[in-house]
Amino acid sequence: MSTAARLRWRSGLTYAALVAGLLPAWPAVNLAGTAAALVAVTLAWGELRMVARGLLTLVLLSLLAALLVAPHSLVLAATAMIRLTALIVIMMLLAAVLGRSPDLKRISAGLFSGRPLPRYYSITFGTAFLSVPLNFGSVGLIGSMVDQQVRSHGDSAMARNAARGVLRGYGASPMFSPLSISVVTTLTYLVGLHSWELLAISVPLAMIYLASGALFREAEKPVGGDDRKDSMLMPWLRFGAVVTAIWMVTLLFNGLLDLRYSKAVTLSCLIAVILLMVRERWRGERVSLPTMAPLANEVVIMGGSSFLGALISLLVLHSLGEAFSLPDWGYPLVAFVVPFLFFGGGQLGLNPIIMGTLAGGVMGPVWPPEAYVGLGLAIVSGWAQCATGTPYSANSLLMERLTGYDARVAAFRWNLGLSACWLVLSGGLAALLTVVLMP
Repeated sequence: MSTAARLRWRSGLTYAALVAGLLPAWPAVNLAGTAAALVAVTLAWGELRMVARGLLTLVLLSLLAALLVAPHSLVLAATAMIRLTALIVIMMLLAAVLGRSPDLKRISAGLFSGRPLPRYYSITFGTAFLSVPLNFGSVGLIGSMVDQQVRSHGDSAMARNAARGVLRGYGASPMFSPLSISVVTTLTYLVGLHSWELLAISVPLAMIYLASGALFREAEKPVGGDDRKDSMLMPWLRFGAVVTAIWMVTLLFNGLLDLRYSKAVTLSCLIAVILLMVRERWRGERVSLPTMAPLANEVVIMGGSSFLGALISLLVLHSLGEAFSLPDWGYPLVAFVVPFLFFGGGQLGLNPIIMGTLAGGVMGPVWPPEAYVGLGLAIVSGWAQCATGTPYSANSLLMERLTGYDARVAAFRWNLGLSACWLVLSGGLAALLTVVLMP
């Protein structure tokens, strides 16, 4: 098979996994979609990172073991994987379509102007906002501009602060983005917890987190620049309108049509992609679906982590038994500890999807439903600190590749103090909410 043909097969199979995730959750559909995703990433073996190769090997071995020992668990794990895989693919498709917008280029260029503190907040909050529809695309976009600053003016406090802002801006998205994988995973396992209940607590916390990051940056000299606030208003408004519309449609699908939150997000993003492509066609531009072949690493790391996390959760629940419960004091203690477990797992290279699936899958069934928001906050805040303060997170590794700034330096020298403060604060708040809301 030629390289071009293999790329077409990989892209086609990845799109097939997306379609399977959009169809009704029948076992045959989920298994077929999972098989399509696994074949697609296996064809990309030569392009996979070492961690992705190891994870794919574990997924295939666990798949065979589950097929022989507990076939029913295979169906449940495949269902978890195909939901997340479809979400990943549609988010990357949305990012690719939005990336062709001239508004995005104007927004990203305007983030680097102004005085040090406004510029830091511009990059931090701008990256955070762009991460809602762009996901990892926001890190690639703004990180590339940081790299241009380093190439043009050399290493400087301004460039290092900009890199801090990108990492923290994207890292906060698990707490405030209604389209983030963390929120989708949390709501999938904490059935009965509504997105607005979780976000009503986590969004203000995320904003305070982003604002407090200014205390953990280097002093730098002011650099003149043209703020061009008037010319930036309309691009931001148009971009914000897209994000708001996606979330409103998601709430509509989730609330009125009673769709699972993950499928509601996937469908709303698909509608946005179709409308954006129709607009491009109406403007006379050439419209084409981008190839999904380069997504192999993301599908393995995120989809595979969901698969393994679901299998491990089922195993743990089976060993604990149906009658398992915690003493009353155990629930706030677990809520306090969960963010630290995310952070510790991230230091060992564990993907937060595994930790989130375990926390939600194991604790969700025994957690008092009235206090779900406490566990939910613990999961998304721990997910955020794992993304920001660990050297093996995807955004840290991507920034290292783009800018040359060592991911370990960013985690342990730039962000460790901020992460430690927020682990204690978010864990304490999650424990407090659990105590207050428990019946």
